[in-house]
Amino acid sequence: MRLSFGEPGDTPRRMCTKRYFPTAVPSKKHPQPSRKASESTSDRSMRAVDTNLLARLLVRDDADQVNAAETFVSKGAWVSHLVLAETLWVLDAIYDRSPAQLAKAIDRLLNHKDLTLQDGDVVALALAHFRSRPSLGSDCLILEIARKAGHLPLGTFDRNLAKRDGTHRV
Repeated sequence: MRLSFGEPGDTPRRMCTKRYFPTAVPSKKHPQPSRKASESTSDRSMRAVDTNLLARLLVRDDADQVNAAETFVSKGAWVSHLVLAETLWVLDAIYDRSPAQLAKAIDRLLNHKDLTLQDGDVVALALAHFRSRPSLGSDCLILEIARKAGHLPLGTFDRNLAKRDGTHRV
């Protein structure tokens, strides 16, 4: 069975556009979720950060944006797993940071006075895996998220990842 989000002949851009931007757009802008839908969030008033803001805090290559980012997070801000993974990709692919520098960046985020990482305990365990096997990259986080959720084994074709407890090489 083949998964597809478009029609035959569609380009990836058209498929993405059709999938995420249907022809009928609701007239209400961003309706507020019901209280029940967001009860799992421990601090409903905490702000969240995007990848570009988090990267700016770490790279510090634009003084105005760094100041703006620091001001934004000074009241407390939340970092999702996805933003963390994207930020690490940016640091590696765009800024050419070494695995040791990436590990140091994660450690700084875990210990930042104004930032709360989603499942910080999971991130800390993933960081330990990453330090011992940097080639695994974000797979360390994927494994620890699955472990915390109770969804093991994690199926993988990756020989190196499959050496970790909680995985199954397919």
